[in-house]
Amino acid sequence: MTISDKASQGRREDTAGPLLVEMLAEYGFTVTQQDTVPDEPDQIAAMLKHYADELKLPLVITSGGTGFSPRDITPEATASVIQRPVPGLAEAMRAEGLKITPRAMLSRGICGLRGATLIINLPGSPKAALENLETVLPSLEHGLEKLCGDDSDCARPL
Repeated sequence: MTISDKASQGRREDTAGPLLVEMLAEYGFTVTQQDTVPDEPDQIAAMLKHYADELKLPLVITSGGTGFSPRDITPEATASVIQRPVPGLAEAMRAEGLKITPRAMLSRGICGLRGATLIINLPGSPKAALENLETVLPSLEHGLEKLCGDDSDCARPL
C-alpha cells in the first residue's frame, strides 16, 4: 500500500510500489493487492484493517509517510491497528540503513501484527524502501510460517 497525498490524487507516479512488488516477486511472494491512499490516518487504518481482517493477507507492506513532514502519519495510523508490535524488524531496517546514510535514523516506520497479518512500514523513497525490504526479507519466510500456524521447533539450526 502506497501512502501519498500526491500519488493518491494522480499528481505523482508511485515508483516505490512497483519496485517493491518486483522485489517481493523475486523472493517468491505473490502480491494480490495494491492500493494508494492519501496521508489520512482514518483511511490508512481502514485499509490496514481491510487487508488483515477481511482479506486475511499474511503480509502488508506500506510505503511512505514515515518521515518528519506534518502529513507523515503512517506509523501512528499503523500503531492504531496493530495488536502486537514487532520492533526488531524496524530496528534492523534502521540499523542497516545507518550503514548507508545517517538519515536512516529519521525513519519512524514501525512493524506489527494484527491477527495473522504482519504489517511493515517502509519509507516512500524507492531506494530506501528497497534497501529496507531487502534487510528484512531473509527473516520473513520463517516469521510468516509461524504467524500462519507452523508449530515446528524454532530452536532447530538455520
